[in-house]
Amino acid sequence: MKAEQANQDIHAFTAEAREAIYQTIFSRRDVRGQFLPKAVPDEVLSRIITAAHYAPSVGFMQPWNFLVVRSGEIKRKVHAAFADAHAEAAEMFEGDKRATYKTLKLEGILESPVGICITCDRERTGPVVVGRTHMKTMDLYSSVCAVQNLWLAARAEGLGVGWVSIFNQSALQEALGIPKGITPIAYLCVGYVSHFYAKPELEAAGWLPRLPIEELVYFDQWGQSDEQQPLIGQLIKHQAAAQAAANAALHQPVTGKQHGG
Repeated sequence: MKAEQANQDIHAFTAEAREAIYQTIFSRRDVRGQFLPKAVPDEVLSRIITAAHYAPSVGFMQPWNFLVVRSGEIKRKVHAAFADAHAEAAEMFEGDKRATYKTLKLEGILESPVGICITCDRERTGPVVVGRTHMKTMDLYSSVCAVQNLWLAARAEGLGVGWVSIFNQSALQEALGIPKGITPIAYLCVGYVSHFYAKPELEAAGWLPRLPIEELVYFDQWGQSDEQQPLIGQLIKHQAAAQAAANAALHQPVTGKQHGG
């Protein structure tokens, strides 16, 4: 304990606060079919949208808007846009992958009490943006940071979030009345849930495994691995601990199919 305190920077959060942040990160899930009809209070919705608004953004351009969807009619339009793209997507896979894909539940558009579409206005602060002068997609990534902030804040509030990305962009824009110059980044299904799974649902369904983190870290040059680096041992330990903590903390239902990410 003394050694840990000696290594702790004066700006670090308390141990309890750090644990809460990491618990939020490791227990975040892409929720599809566990939404409850319980309404999300405006006070809670306000907190998670405010958290999203405090995401980092290139040139501090804050390119996002938050389109809150509660109307059943609008949700049905969004779901119809998803259904068309979903049918197209199924034909892109072959063999067993196609059969598995067709069994997956990949959205909760109608079941979730609230939908939130986060967008990117790429012209919000004009054509020249600090930090976007050479990497032109940085504004899009900024809106993605807002998505992650909202997602983590929602998890801390006990809310599930499901990111639906299977849309033809123009169809989603039409369903939500989004102008052509505004880029939809994420349609998020938001609401209270019956449970969170210990693993991402696509992992549990056998679609893809969690990659070993030690295979993803290079040193100084692309592709340069070094298993003797002390960091590698720490990474292996912490990935195992993260999954063990998730297994211990989250309720896993005995029955029911698990699909999603």
